This record gives sequence, C-alpha cells and structure tokens, in this order.
Amino acid sequence: MNQPSSHPLALSQILGACPHDCPDTCSLLTTVQDGVAVKVQGNPAHPHTAGSLCTKVSRYPERTYHPERLLHPLKRVGPKGSGQFKPVSWDAALSDIAARLSSIAARDPQAILPYSYAGTMGLVQGESIAARFFNKLGTSQLERTICAAAGGEGLVQTLGGKVGMRVEFFAESKLILIWGSNSVSSNLHFWRYAAQAKRDGAKLICIDPRKSETAEKCHEHIALLPGTDGALALGLMHELIQHDWLDHDYLDSYTVGWDALQARALQWPPERAAAVCGIAPEQIRALAHDYGACAHNGQPAAIRMNYGLQRVHGGGNAVRLIACLPALIGAWRHRAGGVLLSNSGAFPVQRAALQRPDLLAGRTPRSINMVTIGDDLLRAGGPEFGPAIEALVVYNSNPVAVAPESAKVAQGFARDDLFTVVLEHFQTDTADYADYLLPATTQLEHWDVHSAYGHTDALLNRPAITPLGEAKPNTWIFRELAARMGLTDPCFAGSDEALCRQAYGDAVDFDALLQHGFVTLPMLDAPFALGNFPTPSGKCEFFSERLAAQGLDGLPDHVPNHEVAHSASAYPLAMISPPARNFLNSSFVNVKSLQDSEGEPLLEMHPDDAAARGLTSGDVVRVFNSRGDYRCRVELSDRARPGVVNGLGVWWRKLGLNGTNVNQLTSQNLTDLGHGPTFYDCLVEVALVVD
Repeated sequence: MNQPSSHPLALSQILGACPHDCPDTCSLLTTVQDGVAVKVQGNPAHPHTAGSLCTKVSRYPERTYHPERLLHPLKRVGPKGSGQFKPVSWDAALSDIAARLSSIAARDPQAILPYSYAGTMGLVQGESIAARFFNKLGTSQLERTICAAAGGEGLVQTLGGKVGMRVEFFAESKLILIWGSNSVSSNLHFWRYAAQAKRDGAKLICIDPRKSETAEKCHEHIALLPGTDGALALGLMHELIQHDWLDHDYLDSYTVGWDALQARALQWPPERAAAVCGIAPEQIRALAHDYGACAHNGQPAAIRMNYGLQRVHGGGNAVRLIACLPALIGAWRHRAGGVLLSNSGAFPVQRAALQRPDLLAGRTPRSINMVTIGDDLLRAGGPEFGPAIEALVVYNSNPVAVAPESAKVAQGFARDDLFTVVLEHFQTDTADYADYLLPATTQLEHWDVHSAYGHTDALLNRPAITPLGEAKPNTWIFRELAARMGLTDPCFAGSDEALCRQAYGDAVDFDALLQHGFVTLPMLDAPFALGNFPTPSGKCEFFSERLAAQGLDGLPDHVPNHEVAHSASAYPLAMISPPARNFLNSSFVNVKSLQDSEGEPLLEMHPDDAAARGLTSGDVVRVFNSRGDYRCRVELSDRARPGVVNGLGVWWRKLGLNGTNVNQLTSQNLTDLGHGPTFYDCLVEVALVVD
C-alpha cells in the first residue's frame, strides 16, 4: 500500500464524482499528497454538493487503501465458495479466460451471461467497452431491473420519461410529501432543500412503513403497511374530488383519461383505503386537506418519492398513481411543485454510441432478468429457456449478497460446471465463487463521466491517483479480453478519456466538465406548467394507451402484494429491508469504521410484536419463511410499526450470524411493471434462538 513520504510535497486537488447508486451524485475533491489520496470531500463549488458528503463517501480513502483491497489477479484453487485463491499474472488470467469464453461462444454465445449493475454509476466504467464486448460476442443480454425498473416504468407511462421537478426548488415548496424515502440517510442533499423549506414554514409529511430518521424530523409520519402506497394515493384522490380541491383547467388542458381515473378514485373512500393501508381514515382526510389547500391557495406542493415504495408487486402502479397527483391540483404550474422520483431521463446520454448495440448485427439474444438469477443459474437448457448458463462475468455487482432468494443464488454460483469471472475491489460473497478474481480500480483511479437521477448536473471524474497494485479499469480488462478473443473492431481501441467525451457528444461542453467537474443541463424552471410532457400525447397520461396495447390496464390501480400482510398464519409479519444507515447496498460493508458504527445485522421489531413472542432487545432471533432463515439480533424499537419488521441490509452473507443475510428470505417474484424485484413484499415469522 502506498504511504505518504516523510517530506510533505505541495498538495493537489483533483475533481471527481461519486460513483455510487444514490440520487445525490456528488462532485468530489480529492486531496493528493505525494501520490496518495489523503482526503475526499464535497466540492464546495458544486451547488448541490455544497462541500458536504455523506459519512460513507467521506471515508473513501479508507476504502481505497483498505488492507483487504484486491490488488492482483487471482485464480481459484479450492472448492467453489471457499474463497481459496492463488495469485496469477494478468497475461495468464486473461489468456485462460479468453480461451474458456471462446470455446463456449463457439457453441452458443448465449450460454455466456454478463451480470452487472450500479457498483459504479459511471457511463464509461459501467456499460461502454463491456457492452461492446458482449454485444460483439452475441451473449445473453441482462435485464438490469434490480433497483428501479417498476418505478421507472411507472414514470414513463404517466409522465413520458424519468423526469420531474428540479430538486433545488423543493426549498421553495409549502408542502413536501416525502414518500418512501429516508432522505436524511439516503438523499442527504435533497434533505438540505427540504430543511430550508421547513425553516421557511413548509409542512413536511413522511409516508413510510418505518419511522425513519427522516420521519422523526417531519411534522407528520404516516406509517402505512408495505405495498399499500397505491391505495393511499387513490384515497387521497377521492378526497380531492369530493371537496373539489382540483385544478380543472389543468386537468382539461394537460391530462388524458381524467374521467376514467376519477371514476376509479371515487371507489376508494378513506375508510376503504385506510383499511388496506393499516392507518386511520382521519390521516387520509388530513393529508388530502393539506394537499388540496395548496391548490386552493395557489401554493406549491411537492412530492419526493424514492425507490423503496416500488419494490413490491404493485410498485409500478403505485408510482403511476402518485405521479398523477400533481396534475390533479395543478402543482406543475409552480417550479416548486410537482413530483420527483428520477430525473435521469433529462440527460442526453449517447448510449448507442457508448454501448454499440449495432454490434449485435441483427442477432436478438435472449434476455435474462437479473432478479431471477437464482432460478436461472439452476435451469437446464431447453427450447424455451435456451442453453444453460455456462459462463458468468460479474462486474459492478455482488449478486450473491444482493439478489433475492439468495440460497438459490449461492447454489447456482456453486455449480462446478459454471465458469465465473468476477471484477472486484474486495473478496465479496460473490467473489468467493469466482474461478478468476480480477482487481478493478476504484473511482479515485480511473476516468469516468456521470449522469444523475436526483439532480440535473452532468459530472466528470478524473483519476486522482495511480491505480494501486495491479488494479485495472473495467474498460482495460474488456479491451484485453476482446484482443485475446480476436475481436479486432476499432470500437475496442481508444482511451477512456475519449469515451468520456463520447458519452454526451456535443450536448454537454466537455471543456466545461474538465474545468469545473460539472455542467448544469439547460431546463425550464417549471417544465410542465403548460403540459409539454414527453408522452405520446404531450399530456400527463392518467390512461396509457401503450399499456392497454400490451393487454394491461391502461389506468393505474392498487395492486396488492404477492404476500399480503396478515394473509398467511404461518408468517404473520411483513418484512421490509431498508438499507442500514452506514452502508450503500453492499459496497461499504467491510469498511471498518462504518461497520463499527453499524454494529451488527439487526431486525427492528415493535415491542408489541416482540412481547407476543417473548423477545427482548439483544436476543438472537431466527427470521424465517418457506425460502429459508436468517439469524440476527432483534432490537425493540418504535421505528417498526406493529405487524412489520425491518431487516436492515445489505450485509455480506459471510458476515451474518449463520452465513446468510436478509435476502435469504426475499423472493424472486416480479413487479407489475418493469419486471423489477419485490424485496419489500415478503412475509416472515420471528422466533428466539436458544443456544
């Protein structure tokens, strides 16, 4: 590991960008002394970052110089899953990998599957050369749905794209509904705007099954049951209609399908919605009054959704219903009104130029959903499925820890006949199953360019330090594999900096990115004040002809969970698995200072539910259902509402009390729209573990 010299040199500061799956996408300043990154801080010149970082990313040097960082290529020498490896040279590793993949591709390239997601959100180290490599081979495609697919599809079908209000204008709102988001923990820089609005007299209402850190700081908390957000939105619509808290001109001019949606909403009086949501009807009436009063008084009301609420069977429809609400009261007329789940659709990313789908040359390989990887790795080949998966290349992801029903995922990865290559920073749960483990660079060591989904600034990341050991960027690894497999297309040449320039083409001034580290996209302050939605009709589409053409309901509706609360006597508790405050998915779990702060895997349980089971805080419990069991400590807390337990994640399985984590219990069931996961649609029981 590089260490600072005893004679300090002049410090330099390098502009970068946070690569992690978070709405904030912060601009970074890395201080480098004698070739070593000594500090990572928020860029004070970037308005959204404003010089501050979350606790996780502020520890980036600790992660980069971690004593367990992978710095050399490794080859498996023990059984699959044992984590036993020996060092090999890059040349030996790449030559063998290329030979193995070439042999499989000669029979059927669809037997090879890439598996990646948002370990980096970078457009270059994510899906640029990697996508070109797999497209040129004609491998199976990966349906990347594990985080946001249902909600994204809900936005597309209603607003026309992943678009919404600009985040900075939440500071001017008079009512903010924070819906399915623990912003204090997972969207810190949005919370700064919400807190400013609160200081200026705005009312903040948190809608979340869990009494999160954010809920504690809001004026009100509505603790609904998981998967009932759509019912709450319909009940809210019912009251807006009944009291005529509507903007009729906006509805007539800029929406499609209002009469049909109105008829559906009138079937959802507060009593019905409250019974589904597990709350009091008065809470729905009060929420509607607050929201409707903004319409009556001409004040801006804003909704900040996050992705937790769409990780259930009806997640796509729930997002559709919530995204309809601003049009009912004309909230879009104000720059501080509307809704925001994601603004990623505003970015002019040249994805085809980066990923080159034309390299498929007319082939249409099958698509494998990353959510169902547990089942798919165990499938035999056949006419319906196609060839069995023989090779897996994993990068920017840790599926053995993060994919649902992880017992099956681990079983699939343990197949002796599955050839697995993993690009990683650390020896994760997934890395333990690799045949080859290849050391990848961190964000401080490579070029990249970023979009965002919580604000509207493009960002550039410059390498701040020389890669440690023999670590290499993802792009270099896939270029080298392509060369060894005889893929000589010119698209595999060129530099990462050139790819960064290609990502936005002429749509973003790259010289400005180089100078400032970020560029703000040009957008109207209130983009939908006069309609102009990016839908086929140009209007907010309460009714979607596109969904109707697929044989689906064109109107949004409440879609119950696959596993409805109180529906199974053997598993009477609903479980959600929100992120532990000190982790981001599974990326920071092994950073000692953060692990020490988090403590150990915990299950939050309401005292009433604990008393019924004879449990006290600190007990080791078995959380179980038909898919498996997970052991952790229970913490009695009013953060959990009665009937719902909170399994904080995502710990690595190997750090769990019995070698599992919370995803031992989650299912591979999919959402109504977008083929997404249903992590928060899960029934369990909890029992004391007696030594």
